[in-house]
Amino acid sequence: METGTRPARPSSDELLQALGHAVIATDAQGTVVFWNAAAEELYGWPAADAVGRDITEVTVPEISRQAAAEIMAALQEGRPWSGGFPVRRRGGEVLHALVTDSGVYRDGELIGIVGVSLNLGDAVRHLMERSSDAAVLVDAHHAISYASPAVSNLFGWPVDEVVGTPITDRIHPEDQEDFEALLAVDPSGAGRVGELRVRTGDSWSWVEVAVTDLYTQPGSQSQVCNIRRSERLARIEEHERILDALHSEVLQDLFAATLELDRGRIRAAPSEAARIDAARDAVRRAMDTLRKVVEQ
Repeated sequence: METGTRPARPSSDELLQALGHAVIATDAQGTVVFWNAAAEELYGWPAADAVGRDITEVTVPEISRQAAAEIMAALQEGRPWSGGFPVRRRGGEVLHALVTDSGVYRDGELIGIVGVSLNLGDAVRHLMERSSDAAVLVDAHHAISYASPAVSNLFGWPVDEVVGTPITDRIHPEDQEDFEALLAVDPSGAGRVGELRVRTGDSWSWVEVAVTDLYTQPGSQSQVCNIRRSERLARIEEHERILDALHSEVLQDLFAATLELDRGRIRAAPSEAARIDAARDAVRRAMDTLRKVVEQ
């Protein structure tokens, strides 16, 4: 009786190489021991150059060092970690990746780490780039790791210059505390909306900012900030500008009228003086009323 040939089965290495996500494995000290083809594409390092190096040297930018330490602490405690994480390509470009790190344990001791990552910008860009709002991803340290093209269209922020910088650099100093409150993680997962001023060139513009906590895994505090111009506050600001201009112009006219009344009183006959004084009092009351209206 003939025996059929058993179909060839792919090896674990072949399966990992075929994945569309970057797969990186390190030992417990962080030295790279495996680096698949997708990792080569995402990070720009050939496997031959990456294997044997410390993982922080090839993927972790300065702004992510503290987060990397928090991830390692979670893994040491036996907890996997998943969330948004700014990473660095070989050329120095910082991008935002969706990363899942899991520990490999033997007898309860961490002996290695397997991380799977993909470019988060690629994953959400089709949504962000279609939005008329400016969308930015910020990490726990407020650094921008992804910015949609609308940040340039709305506020004149060059995308290449924005990524890797603190978003707080673009928030008005008087609104920093309100912005910090918006970024405070909400365990309920609810979004927060606030109004504040952002830098646009040499001036400040009122905007509406909606903050959503992107991930809820331990140690991950990545957030999406959707930013749009605040039409309500812009109208109020324009109204105040017009009112201020009118206030100045009308006050000048009333003051000029007061001076003319004073000159007229000097030349007026005694019978006319009382009428001029009454007119002057009426002008003074109008000036006081105008000041009070503007101050409210």
